[in-house]
Amino acid sequence: MGRPFYEWLEGRCYACKMCHCNLAAATELVSRQFHSKHGRAYLFNTAVNLSTGPREERMMTTGLHVVCDVYCSKCQWPVGWKYELAYEKSQKYKEGKVILERASVVDINTAASSSDDDDVQDHIGEEGAETDSDDY
Repeated sequence: MGRPFYEWLEGRCYACKMCHCNLAAATELVSRQFHSKHGRAYLFNTAVNLSTGPREERMMTTGLHVVCDVYCSKCQWPVGWKYELAYEKSQKYKEGKVILERASVVDINTAASSSDDDDVQDHIGEEGAETDSDDY
């Protein structure tokens, strides 16, 4: 087996709570209005350094979805899930997006200059347009 390579994200990002491997850029944050069985969860357009579990149908508060659990690629800590398919028309916007559970990630800043931080901070302060809950 070869040497693993992990993607490094610039600026403010969310990382695995256990090993601090970068998982999602703050600029990819869609909504903070989600909930999981462990508490708050955030919806992201994209995430990196993740491995996925098997696809499964899961009934959530917003309806039936096909999802796969996602794990940190570096330490295999469970960090959330990915939406593969939403059956409800109103939930289709979630397809292909990733939920990271707040209890499994930490907020870090990899930026070297403070001017970049201000731009990212402004984005993080914005709430997503959608209010949703997907307890399972």
